[in-house]
Amino acid sequence: MKELKIDATIQNLDEVLAFLDGELEAMECGMKEQIQLDVAVEEIFVNIASYAYTPNTGYALIQINELGDPKRVQITFVDEGVPYDPLAKEDPDVTLSAEERQIGGLGIYMVKKSMDNMTYDYKDNKNILTIEKNI
Repeated sequence: MKELKIDATIQNLDEVLAFLDGELEAMECGMKEQIQLDVAVEEIFVNIASYAYTPNTGYALIQINELGDPKRVQITFVDEGVPYDPLAKEDPDVTLSAEERQIGGLGIYMVKKSMDNMTYDYKDNKNILTIEKNI
């Protein structure tokens, strides 16, 4: 398992994506899956940076693990921000026009749809969000 502990600020997004892409390349991840993972990691990290510690700042721990049979990548995000389960929120009604839809939730919805598995836990005062993608 590889991990990166970083201040949860939007300014650190490029470093997070560079870390992710380096690990995915070492795993020989396909380009389509890498793009999906980049989008998912960006969405999750930006949410942590924007909302977890407001108005203060804190850290995000990102752990990447390669699993086998089928070959997949597991990415876990850990923060000590406000407890928030993104999976508990109802999915947006994507059949409605953008004007009719409520604001928020579309990014996590896209993550859920593009990943093969997604789980959330709150343990020891920490949000723990894990995504998995077959590669």
